[in-house]
Amino acid sequence: MPELPEVETTRRGLVPHMLGQRVETVIVRNRALRWPVPHDLARRVSGRTVRAVERRGKYLLIDCGSGWIILHLGMSGSLQVVSGSVPPGKHDHVDLVLASGMVARLTDPRRFGAVLWEPNDPLNHPLLVRLAPEPLGSEFNAAWVHAHTRGRSAAIKTIVMDSHIVVGVGNIYASESLFRAGIHPGLAAGRISLLRCEKLVFAIRETLTAAIEAGGSTLRDYVGAEGRPGVFQQTYFVYGRQGDLCRVCGTSIKSLRQGQRSTFFCPTCQRR
Repeated sequence: MPELPEVETTRRGLVPHMLGQRVETVIVRNRALRWPVPHDLARRVSGRTVRAVERRGKYLLIDCGSGWIILHLGMSGSLQVVSGSVPPGKHDHVDLVLASGMVARLTDPRRFGAVLWEPNDPLNHPLLVRLAPEPLGSEFNAAWVHAHTRGRSAAIKTIVMDSHIVVGVGNIYASESLFRAGIHPGLAAGRISLLRCEKLVFAIRETLTAAIEAGGSTLRDYVGAEGRPGVFQQTYFVYGRQGDLCRVCGTSIKSLRQGQRSTFFCPTCQRR
């Protein structure tokens, strides 16, 4: 699933093509996404000028003046800017047709994505209103993590992936952040000291920032708004590297299952 770095990379790629552009129309080829695309979306958006392209967690927010398009890339989706002359493919479900002749095209093979409309403040939408702080913002800090892990027996990796604790950190970046923080992914969250919370917050920010600079991770079919794959996967410390040697200490990378997901870690560098 595209995580925060992939969504932020997409947002940054969209801005130069969409900001200040008029949306001529919206073409919906398949409304049956995770939630049905609104039947009146084209009527609401056509003729409107894009005033901002923002992000909240893993959601893209497009300000059309009279309301906001809330867009999610789902499990394997992408939102690319292409020429309007490029014919749509089988999995190209929604086009935002711009006055420039370019199209912001949602490709979503598994149809777990979403294109929704919010006429008011999008941050009050039911999907967004209860989201935790942004990991790169000031509200996400060691004190927040420490307070929200007290008494918790769940593994710290599970907590890091909880959107009520911090948004946008999925399986890949949780594993990578815990390695950088030197914390074993199976450690009970309630045992994390304030000092280790500080290290974890720093590691999450460091990991996400590096991933954004690398254009995110492309493990299968993710590409950014301009069609370029990410390259952060080339520098992973642990994710997907079971049996390979740790880049820091030379120990063999191990894996375990947590919540139906594979977790990767170095048994030497990451302590319980």
